[in-house]
Amino acid sequence: MNEPAVVVDGLSKRFRIYHERNNTLKAAIMRGNRARYEDFWALQDVSFEIAQGLTFGLVGDNGSGKSTLLKTLAKILFPDRGQVSTRGRVAALLEVGSGFHMELSGRENIYLNGSILGMTRAEVDRKFDDIVAFSAVERFIDQPVKNYSSGMYVRLGFSVAIHVEPEILLVDEVLAVGDAAFQEKCVEKFVQFKNEGRTVVVVSHAMSSVRSMCDEVAWISDGRLVETGPTAPILDRYIDATRIDQRVDTEGRVRWGSGEAMVDAVDVVAAGRQRGRAASGDEVVIRLSFTAHQRIERPVFGFSLESHDGVYLWAHNSRDAGLEVPSINGPGTVELVIPHLALQPGTYQISGSVVSTSTTHVYDYVRDITTLQVEHGPIRESGGYLAMFGKWRLRD
Repeated sequence: MNEPAVVVDGLSKRFRIYHERNNTLKAAIMRGNRARYEDFWALQDVSFEIAQGLTFGLVGDNGSGKSTLLKTLAKILFPDRGQVSTRGRVAALLEVGSGFHMELSGRENIYLNGSILGMTRAEVDRKFDDIVAFSAVERFIDQPVKNYSSGMYVRLGFSVAIHVEPEILLVDEVLAVGDAAFQEKCVEKFVQFKNEGRTVVVVSHAMSSVRSMCDEVAWISDGRLVETGPTAPILDRYIDATRIDQRVDTEGRVRWGSGEAMVDAVDVVAAGRQRGRAASGDEVVIRLSFTAHQRIERPVFGFSLESHDGVYLWAHNSRDAGLEVPSINGPGTVELVIPHLALQPGTYQISGSVVSTSTTHVYDYVRDITTLQVEHGPIRESGGYLAMFGKWRLRD
């Protein structure tokens, strides 16, 4: 078996928070040459491993220690206890413009930043055109980077870092400042890295990106490791923990919301089959029963679907479908009709919700309120989650 790309063993990192410093000789004499401070442990006894070739996420609230951990992996910071070991060349993009000199041009900074990351001048010469093309700053490459926008900064910095061709790439939240086209290029590059067996460690607050990109995550809270493992279930537990109104109901289901309207039940019905069962290609009705405890104007109802192993597959709501419900007050039912169920056989979890017309306020959201069991239909396909109902033909 391959050895792990990264091993974090009992890692602890301490910082000193000073309340009073000895800024003068008189202050030093008066205090006996002692400044007043307290120790702050940003990381405490953190241990985990990252297998080679994984895209690995670090998640947690602001101040939880994610960036400190990433800087320790990059050997910018050194642990007070424990140790970190990495296998292969490491490149890090931790801050916008890290390693750049403000007065130098983009061209000069490519060579400067490349040398900091371990590339020779000949290597930078060979990759220069590719670096510039990926960053899309050709027009400004000979301008001082102090005149660059934050987006141009991060594009150029990221482009240099990935062209180091590291075995391990460390990326902090900086990708959030890139535009949509650049973020798409970055995702494609991460996929390429994964296919090449490289390892990517990323810190991000964008849970949708983490869910789609990362194979595994580590959840950090107050400097301690909560858990590490497959992405989907850990993200669900992390997101649930951040909701102040999250609770477990009498049936053991996780739900949250302000409670003016409540989701009572969700049923899945396909003609001629038991509730909660359908076959690929069936017309399916997903029925949501609710109770509004007061009059609510223009509510929005929604469903989402996950596979049994936690892959987020689909979501749909009444507003996006063009259905406007004028108001609700008391019990009621809404239905979503799916003409052809495009799912392969398997077990799927459905969540249901009722939210405000802007979808920013949640009245009630119930995770995994019901299960859908999908059986084989008239057409059998070879694997995956989706049933595309493809038909083969031979052309002359």
